[in-house]
Amino acid sequence: MHLAYPAVLAALLFCTGLYGVLARRNAILVLMSVELMLNAVNLNLVAFDVWLRDALHAGQALTLFTIAIAAAEIGIGLAIVLMVYRNRGTSDVDRLRDTAEDHEPAANNRSEVTA
Repeated sequence: MHLAYPAVLAALLFCTGLYGVLARRNAILVLMSVELMLNAVNLNLVAFDVWLRDALHAGQALTLFTIAIAAAEIGIGLAIVLMVYRNRGTSDVDRLRDTAEDHEPAANNRSEVTA
């Protein structure tokens, strides 16, 4: 099999994930799109490992590390999304940004010196 087939498939997966990150409003769908991008990277790592016929299988080892990092990212990301949903009642990324608390500095704490 040629290297172009998995490389094109990985590029399509990565572009689909990138579109999902940029276009989606739901935080869970954004996390799923990030996972899709990580899977595209894993596909490239394994394909280039097979193509280069690496004796140490470094691409496959890096893929295992990427899978472990992705599992930790999903666990922490879902916990954060659930806590935000419980506190705010929505997981919409745009609404979370609009309802952020604005901390204005107090007027008495100015560091300007008037002459």
